[in-house]
Amino acid sequence: MSKKLSAVLAILFSFALVAAACGGSDDASGGDSDLTTGLVYDIGGRGDQSFNDSAAAGLERAESELGISFTEASPNDDGSNRAELLQLQADSNPLVVAVGFLFAGDAAAVAADNPETNFAVIDDAMLDFDNGGVPLAENAAGLTFAEEQGSYLVGAAAASQSETGKIGFIGGVCCFGLIEKFEAGYIAGAKAVNPDIEIVSEYITEFPDFDGFNAPDRAKEIAAAMYDGGSDIVYHAAGGAGAGMFEAAKEYSETSGSKVWGIGVDSDQFNTVDPGVQEYVLTSMLKRVDNAVFEIIKAQESGTFAGGNTVYDLKTDGVGYSTSGDFLTDDTIATLEDLKAQIVAGDIAVPTDPADA
Repeated sequence: MSKKLSAVLAILFSFALVAAACGGSDDASGGDSDLTTGLVYDIGGRGDQSFNDSAAAGLERAESELGISFTEASPNDDGSNRAELLQLQADSNPLVVAVGFLFAGDAAAVAADNPETNFAVIDDAMLDFDNGGVPLAENAAGLTFAEEQGSYLVGAAAASQSETGKIGFIGGVCCFGLIEKFEAGYIAGAKAVNPDIEIVSEYITEFPDFDGFNAPDRAKEIAAAMYDGGSDIVYHAAGGAGAGMFEAAKEYSETSGSKVWGIGVDSDQFNTVDPGVQEYVLTSMLKRVDNAVFEIIKAQESGTFAGGNTVYDLKTDGVGYSTSGDFLTDDTIATLEDLKAQIVAGDIAVPTDPADA
């Protein structure tokens, strides 16, 4: 058997296992919809305590509330089988959701080959900017977020509750235009509360190396150095790697006797991290991928699916911050709510480039 054929069979076999193990059913949910949805995760799949898990939550909500059934799959470690997985999902589902902007090119191509199937991509607008920003296709939707707005609020929280006047930011992968939005908002929000705040930033890897989103050991090293250097609150936008930051916060706090904190991302990480590090999760920047996934499935079911981009921001509760654990003070929350109202009203324009923060 050729290596190429073996690889294809392996992909099909692994996909079948995931679909059989994780597919929902109308009987299980109590719903009566006959809609099926195929979802393909970003690298790492379920269990990242962040981006992918939030998408999974939206999928499960659609199963529970709408009665849909679903199949799900994850790409291999280098993402080289994204197109194959999208096509496999399109073969058996009228709606395919891809988690992550790295699917954009493949999704556009597979959508063109499957005009009767609708596709949605998280974190890419799916617009043709060469022709005035029109939708790439009627069956291709983009679901994007104002990450800078939510990051602005957790930056303000960090500056409000820092006792050292120094905070940190850890990005998963640098210099491709997405994670910089998190950093820019965080810096701007912190400076809005304390213009003299010191902020240190470091990225785990640089584009096109995306391993930084799945490198908890490296995130732990970076966070430990930040805590040793005087930062008492560190925010990560690094996907599954962020687990290492919380471990560093725990170890530093226990060793030094000085409490330090981490700020989570995407999901409410107080509810997803290991219980042993929950007390170090000051807050999380909520990026409601779950809402986006649910809403696009709901649109498919109601017949209102449309190509083009939908932006989830503070005004639509597409981003925000968490209060689980009750670690944010009442004064801090009052400050954040005031800043949120100003952003929603258009009185504060949050930068998307760290150089402008």
